[in-house]
Amino acid sequence: MSAEIIAVGTELTSGAKLDTNSQWLSLELAECGIPVRAHTTIWDDLDEMVSAIRFAAERSEVVLITGGLGPTLDDLTREALAKVAGVELELHPPSLEHVKTMFARRNRPMPERNAMQAMFPAGSEPIPNPRGTAPGIWMTLQRSDGRQCRIAAMPGVPSEMKQMYRQQVVPRLDGGGKVIRRARINCFGVGESQAEEMLGELTARGRDPDVGITVHEATITLRITAEGLSADECRDKIEKTRNAIINRMGIIAFGSEDEELEHALIRLLNQRRASLSTAESGTGGLLSYKLTGVTGFDTCYKGGVVVPTHAAKRDMLAVDPLLLRQYGDISSEAAEAMARGCRQKFGTNFALAITEWADFKADDPFAAVPASFVALAGPKVVQVEKVQHFGDPEIAKSRTAKTAMNLLRLHLIGG
Repeated sequence: MSAEIIAVGTELTSGAKLDTNSQWLSLELAECGIPVRAHTTIWDDLDEMVSAIRFAAERSEVVLITGGLGPTLDDLTREALAKVAGVELELHPPSLEHVKTMFARRNRPMPERNAMQAMFPAGSEPIPNPRGTAPGIWMTLQRSDGRQCRIAAMPGVPSEMKQMYRQQVVPRLDGGGKVIRRARINCFGVGESQAEEMLGELTARGRDPDVGITVHEATITLRITAEGLSADECRDKIEKTRNAIINRMGIIAFGSEDEELEHALIRLLNQRRASLSTAESGTGGLLSYKLTGVTGFDTCYKGGVVVPTHAAKRDMLAVDPLLLRQYGDISSEAAEAMARGCRQKFGTNFALAITEWADFKADDPFAAVPASFVALAGPKVVQVEKVQHFGDPEIAKSRTAKTAMNLLRLHLIGG
């Protein structure tokens, strides 16, 4: 058994709003053992919607639709479902009473147009919506191969959709006869192709569990997807694959699921009862922002400064202006001096510093690739690392902040 998800709304296809419903539903369907084979996002056009629903129903056993159940002229989902089924829309009096009651509770008169929300394709079943005025629609379609496709249309409002799905739609699904479970391992310090090379056959097509690789702002996420007859079987497969990944990736792997480098670093600092301060030029305080977003940061992170000018570096970190004139703001010497000065200013065990970098010259293929420097100062340790800013300049700040955190993380674990 497989499913498809159709998100309806011109606001989605135009980019005005982001479709988060489809992602959420895919994860929820996996818990029922039903894999999702396609996402379709479609604008408010009746003929296009009819075509998309027919195509999805012909190749999947379950189709979930979100959006298009409102009272306005561009809410066409109920009409599209009626055309696909070849039936008329019929009034469902109990649903009309529900809509009237919702307006009465809000002390508002019900516009005549809202009565449309109580119209349903003949033969379909209304799905109650205790949170809103738009009931959902449940119906089955006969496919050309003789099998049936089950369709659930739900509101586009996430809070309404989620409750309706869990309480009303899930009990109507009998699952796919299998269980799907997922896990994530996060890594930093190598590129996507190098990570794939290190993993070897673990990323082979058709392998169970499947291991996929995604990259976001230089963080490599390894996504493990296991299928089985029970949750325990899936967990066993995931654990074996997780161990194999850790053995191959080593210290490059820093966390799992939603953990970021800042979580790993704060955890290590607290375990070692060590303190940290930061000095930033090019990242404008992003490193401090990331660290202070982690629970427990206040026991180890003592503060940071943003020093974008010579005067700021001199006055706040006691960096020698002669050093900056000799080597420049973008140099290993400047980064080291910033880290040393920051550590002394805050009286911390460790300090991290980040320099600025030259402007990107994307329109000049012969321009030098810009770079910045990150530095670590601590007891008996000073390390400086150069960060080349190739690729998308929009992620340069995040990648640089991560490089700085990873520098200290590796030092703390002896790597």
